[in-house]
Amino acid sequence: MVAFYGTEVTSRLMLGTAQYPSPAVLEQAFRRSGAGIATVSVRREAGAERAGAAFWDLVAQLGVRVLPNTAGCHSVREAVTTAQMARELFETKWIKLEVIGHADTLQPDPFGLVEAARILTDEGFEVFPYTTEDLVLAERLLEVGCKVLMPWGAPIGTGLGLTNIYGLRTLRAQFPDVPMVVDAGLGLPSQAARAMEMGFDAVLLNTAVARAGDPVGMAEGFARAVEAGRLAYEADPMEPRDMAAPSTPLIGKAFLE
Repeated sequence: MVAFYGTEVTSRLMLGTAQYPSPAVLEQAFRRSGAGIATVSVRREAGAERAGAAFWDLVAQLGVRVLPNTAGCHSVREAVTTAQMARELFETKWIKLEVIGHADTLQPDPFGLVEAARILTDEGFEVFPYTTEDLVLAERLLEVGCKVLMPWGAPIGTGLGLTNIYGLRTLRAQFPDVPMVVDAGLGLPSQAARAMEMGFDAVLLNTAVARAGDPVGMAEGFARAVEAGRLAYEADPMEPRDMAAPSTPLIGKAFLE
């Protein structure tokens, strides 16, 4: 169980809803994974025409919490407007805030992200900012009212995993009481398990499941990895050491003369 803005969610796995080969596969992947939160882009809906109504009905039937996002927004104004549309459309204060600053890496614009987060929190939104592992940026986001951080593991859609272990560990240690979700760049269940072993509260991914040869099987693989990683973290794992140490005690060992 993990809580975001006072709302408890049973699963620490969040899944995106884009790029699946079919709606049926999307539904099966969610059900097999047990994911508790689905991210949805507002661009799937077409305003008053409700062109995306069938898709929204499918997501609603999954019985999961919806986290709308501002995917593809490159300015503060665009992100804020999209968030306002999402609140009206999905009837939720939650918003995954993306303000993209670099076209190739899809790295967040730190200045725009903080400004948009400030505006949205002032309007009563509960903001989930997609950010980097930068400590100063994290501090600024918390100062303007964010109570969750979503640092990337790697650029969106790359599958590179956790490219800056030191930065992520430092971020986690610096803000131990802030819920954190590793968001983007994960390609394998083992990478999700490692994020959980480091003490992160959840992971969010999309492409690694949706574009796998077997999305349903991959979704289950990530679910098991997230659970295993969290169990390992809570079990207080041993510290690595340079020297070997026998696991079998020498006391009582027979010595031959």
